[in-house]
Amino acid sequence: MKKYENENELLLLVASNLKRIRQNKKLSQEELGFRCGISKNYVSDFERGKRNITIKVFQKIVEGLGVQPEELLKTHSK
Repeated sequence: MKKYENENELLLLVASNLKRIRQNKKLSQEELGFRCGISKNYVSDFERGKRNITIKVFQKIVEGLGVQPEELLKTHSK
């Protein structure tokens, strides 16, 4: 199992994946927020790494995006 050096590294990985998937699905932050029952500001803050999310919100995001949870946890080569 990978050890995360920076305490925010995993949060930023999930946030980056969320933004990438949301954009690939051509969803605005507002539309995703509506689908998830959260505000667009919450989505925006999380995508920028300014807000941490709970497991309950993680579940709402997964369901709103229509993806498997592991999609938000995958590492991607740049």
